[in-house]
Order: sequence, then C-alpha cells, then structure tokens
Amino acid sequence: MMSFISAKSGFSRILSVILPISMVLSSVAHAQRGGGLSILRDAEIEKTIRDFSEPLFEAAELTPDSVDTYLVNDNTLNAFVAGGQNIFIHTGLIIEATDYNQLVGVIAHETGHITGGHISRFSDGLKGATAMTILGTILGAAAIAAGSGDAGMALMMGGQHLGQRSYLKYSRTQESAADQAGLTILEKTHQSGEGLITFLDYLGDQELLSSYQQDPYARTHPVSIERISKLQQRVTSSPWYKAPPDPVAEYKFRRMQAKLFGYLKPGQTTLNKYPLSDQSVFAKYARAFAYHKLHQVREAIGEINSLIEAYPKDPYFHETKGQILFENGFVREASDAYRLAVKYLPNNALIRVTFAQALLGTEDDSLVSEALESLEFALARDPNNYFAWLQASVAYHRKGNEAMTRYATAERFLLAGDVRGAMVNAKFAMDSLPKNSSEWIRAQDILVITQSNLSDEAQKKLPPLPEDKPDQDNQFRQTSARSALLKGY
Repeated sequence: MMSFISAKSGFSRILSVILPISMVLSSVAHAQRGGGLSILRDAEIEKTIRDFSEPLFEAAELTPDSVDTYLVNDNTLNAFVAGGQNIFIHTGLIIEATDYNQLVGVIAHETGHITGGHISRFSDGLKGATAMTILGTILGAAAIAAGSGDAGMALMMGGQHLGQRSYLKYSRTQESAADQAGLTILEKTHQSGEGLITFLDYLGDQELLSSYQQDPYARTHPVSIERISKLQQRVTSSPWYKAPPDPVAEYKFRRMQAKLFGYLKPGQTTLNKYPLSDQSVFAKYARAFAYHKLHQVREAIGEINSLIEAYPKDPYFHETKGQILFENGFVREASDAYRLAVKYLPNNALIRVTFAQALLGTEDDSLVSEALESLEFALARDPNNYFAWLQASVAYHRKGNEAMTRYATAERFLLAGDVRGAMVNAKFAMDSLPKNSSEWIRAQDILVITQSNLSDEAQKKLPPLPEDKPDQDNQFRQTSARSALLKGY
C-alpha cells in the first residue's frame, strides 16, 4: 500500500489517507511496544473529545466534520496538529490536566493553529525523511498490530514516532497567533482562558529543564514570559475570565480521565490514587479497570455492576462490563452486556464491532446473522475499520458466503497495506459476486488500484483482469474518486 502515495505528496497527504485506517479490538488500548504512534480508539472517549471540540470548531468557523481528533497513547504532555485539519491529543495531557478548562484551552489553541494555516508551512521539514519511509513504518506497524490479541480498542499506526516531532515545531510568532485565535474561540463559546494560562505556566517552568526532560509540548510550542503576559492581559479582561467550567463538561472530563488512568496505569497505582474510601463514579470506574488489569475479575465486575445499578442505561458501563467479561473468557455473558450497550447506544460503530466480536466468540452459529448485521451497520459508518473487516470476513465465512468472505478480506488487506493479498482476494470476489453490485464495483476498484501499483515484472506474473464489459467504464468512473484518494493524487 505504500506505493499508493507518491513521495512528492508529503506528510500531510499521508496523514489524510492513512489516519482513517482503524483496527478495533476491544476497549481502550495499550501503548505499542517499542515506540511508534499508537492511536487509541474508545467509543466514550471519542464522544467526549468531540463534545468538547465541536463547539470550538464551530466558533472558529470550521466545519466540525472536516476536523478529525485523535487520541495518542503517550504519557507525555502534548497535543499537535498534523496533516491539515487533524488534532492529536496525548493521553498524558488528559491524565495530567488539572481540570476541563486546561484541556479545552489546549484544544482551542490547536484549533487556532488550524485557522492560521500553520501546519501547511512545515512540509520543508520532511526533506530528511521521505514520505515513503514514514508511510512504510506506519503500515508495517499497523499490519503487525493487527494480530495482537491484547491491543484493546485501538488502531496501531507506527511511524517515526513523529520523532521527529521537530517537524511540527512552531515559531513563537505562530504560537502567539494561535493563542489569540484560541482565546477568541473560547470567548465565543463563553469559556474562560484561565486553563490555557495555567497550562502554559507549567510549560514555562519546563523550559528550565534540559530538552530530554521536557514534555514534547514545551519543545514544539515555545513559551516565553512575554507570551504568557500577553495572554494574561487578554484573559483577565475577558467577561468570561471567572466563568466556572460547565459542570456537565467537568463531569465528562473527570470520567474520561479516570477511565484512562485506570486502563493505562499499573493496577496498584490506580488503587492508590482511587482508594476504596472514594465512592465517586470516577473512582469506581478507574478501579474497575485496575482490578481487571490485576486479574481480579470478581472485584472488577463488582465495581462496574455498582455503576450499572446506579446508571442502568449508561451504554459505556455496559460496554466496559462486556470487555472485562470477554477478556476473561466469559464470552456468552460478555455478549449479553454488549447487547445492552448497543440497546442504549445503537448508532455507535465501535460498540457494534465489539458486540459482533463477542457474538462470534460464542461459537453459536445461530448468532452469526446478528453479528453480521452489527458489522454491516458499523462498516457503513466506519468503512476504514480494519478489525471490523476482519470480523466480517469471519462472519461471512461462518455463513458460507465465500464471495463476501473474499471481498471483506480484500478490504482488510488493503487497509493493512498488503497489496498482493488485497488484489488476489478482490479478483476472487469479482469472479463470485453479482455483477454490478456495489461490492462487485468496489472489488473491481481494489483490483485495478492494487494491480496498477505493482511493478511491471510483478504484473506480468499475474492472471489477466476480468474481461471488460461495455458498462465497466461507467462503473469505474463511479469509484474513481476513491481510487484517486488511495493513489495519493
């Protein structure tokens, strides 16, 4: 798949094409061992970040659907914009933030970088590392992670760790401009900028440390006394300076923070931070994940059950219970928990995929149709979800539908960067699928794309494409837009 993007297209083109690739496995994810960029996917956390971000995007006169947000599994304090309108937020930033205001201040600042067009000026920084090298490492790590059974609800995308984040270093002028844009955005949404100031004060202290001890945000977003002073003047004169955080937003922030802490930190560390004497929702949520990590299943289920008893229609608590049960071998019980999560949040693609995984894991053939229904629903909304295609290929195989098994496998291989695997399975799918069906047209698209990206010598060894039909030119035109995207034009 690395040949789908020309080297001259640059880093932003890579991100715009590769970042939608997803491999959903269970809930929140472990970090990728050995370095690399690890993007965590979790239904609740993604929804929370979007709830915080979209009002900012609207205030900045951006189309919310055109801005993507990603959660990076990294314990350092960092956030950055890359590849156009893509905002990356580190888990370390969320865990260490003192309140919602700090996090939303950083998101507003990064949105200011987008409105200022700052990221487009960094393409020259890629001269030392070609697009092909970065793309190759991203896809290589993705393919390896595809077989990792304990990776959690995640997509793993390697790379140079953006290592390389020196490519994303902003100038002090751009930082100041992003500050002012961010404060304007916060004022439009009637929020205080005090959180951004307290965060930058912390970063200012970091500049006294040697570079290897600093958090990446301090290195890529230079702080100065003059910059903080200008911010202080603007923030204190705002009518929203002393506006308290929205209590609903603060609750969501604390809950997200506890969930990440419980899953990512060592179990005992979590139990120390959230002792049994703390009976808050946040503490119980964190302890459920901590006990799960410590293989204390009874205690983990006890904590999550107490939350479900208090909030019986909360889909994320049912999802968490499903995850704990599934990962401890209670597959049938897990599918029941996931079914309730789907009941209370029926339109979420990620929950649908994990529900389907649990149904298939029961080995009960009477549940395969229900699993396939959820997978088809999820893929219609998240077609670049690697793990969903993997589960779909299993479900189609269990149903005895070889044509759709091959088609789903072709989609999966395409996302993993396995050009030959995608091509071979697309060819088998085309031979078996109903002509002119949407899947047949898409399989044809995959076949043309993958074959055209093989070397001349490799192409000579391949069987010929299916014979052209009079209506195939029109069919190809229908999918040419996606073809062009995948080829990096």
